[in-house]
Amino acid sequence: MAQFTLPKNSKMSEGRTWPRPANGNRTQAFRIYRWNPDDGATPRIDTYHVDRDDCGPMVLDALIWIKNKVDPTLTFRRSCREGICGSCSMNIMGENTLACTLGMDDCRAETIKIYPLPHMPVIKDLVPDLTGFFAAHSAIEPWLQTETPAPETEWQQTPQERSKLDGLYECILCACCTTSCPSYWWNGDRFLGPAALLQAYRWLIDSRDEATGERLDALHDPFRLYRCHTIMNCANACPKGLNPAKAIAEIKKMMIARQV
Repeated sequence: MAQFTLPKNSKMSEGRTWPRPANGNRTQAFRIYRWNPDDGATPRIDTYHVDRDDCGPMVLDALIWIKNKVDPTLTFRRSCREGICGSCSMNIMGENTLACTLGMDDCRAETIKIYPLPHMPVIKDLVPDLTGFFAAHSAIEPWLQTETPAPETEWQQTPQERSKLDGLYECILCACCTTSCPSYWWNGDRFLGPAALLQAYRWLIDSRDEATGERLDALHDPFRLYRCHTIMNCANACPKGLNPAKAIAEIKKMMIARQV
């Protein structure tokens, strides 16, 4: 009988439990994934207690509080704190989301559990390696491509044409949708993933773009586009309320329409 063993660095152990705040009357417990590639140890889960009366309401506020006042070695990405940059995407209570827009009260749990985005290589602690994710985004050539000589002022678009981009341009490339997609987990080296395909559709329907045929040719591949099985995890995970699965379905319709 075949026996399968998980890689050494995928086996988690119980880590350190840090002391509760000395004067904290209202605390929130956190269990956070920790892994340092330099110490040779397996990943661990550390437990922290945050003083709610000395901390902001968001999960990101708690992480910053822990880093500043308890454990300066805790590593995570963050930038805007407004749900715009997508830097602080992570898996919180089993769901991919942004730590800066999720309130601790919204978690509704005695202990909030935080892990890095799933099925991605981890650089350290809560920081995933998004090299492949951004390579897929680059592969769809996310910029305006035209053959018509550039106008003296700007490329014009009617309000109706511009409205077609709503629900697409708002993507902040946080990778929450892509890392929630089972098809991407198993075929991440060839399937572009929900975020990249959402961006691909954004340029396919832009009335100013003149490379529709070339863009569809680049997507016409058994893996790049067609590994999507409409599981809808991507739509459920998107913190901006976008629907990558719908965009992917629209691309498939465009593929069929040009073959008729």
